[in-house]
Amino acid sequence: MFETKFVIIVREDLAAWQKLNVTAFLATGIAAAKPALIGEHYRDAAGHVYHPMSVQPIIILSADADTIAKIHQRTLQRGVPASVYIEEMFTTGHDSANREVFAKFTLENAKVVGLAVHTDKKIADKISKGAKMHR
Repeated sequence: MFETKFVIIVREDLAAWQKLNVTAFLATGIAAAKPALIGEHYRDAAGHVYHPMSVQPIIILSADADTIAKIHQRTLQRGVPASVYIEEMFTTGHDSANREVFAKFTLENAKVVGLAVHTDKKIADKISKGAKMHR
């Protein structure tokens, strides 16, 4: 049905609250970069209006630290824009502080705990190779 895939990969050893937090942040990053992914407002039978959401499913995968580092590297090698969340961002309290801590790391030393992409299905599958469906 969709030629593209919206994939979020979270590091499997995170606490449940961290996985949820990272997933939410990464989804907003993709949505901000790709506004066409967001559909129309929802309306219930009583006429109440609710915010729009993604028009396509978001696949949530998990991976160990080594695999997610490889996935991060593959996104950069293929030039696929991504949302990335690193471990040190858990210690900050706001967006500006997140940017500041993020800027201190490189591909080689970033402890990536989550990553999201929205791209062609085949490319998304190649990038996320090694990750498993989150349970």
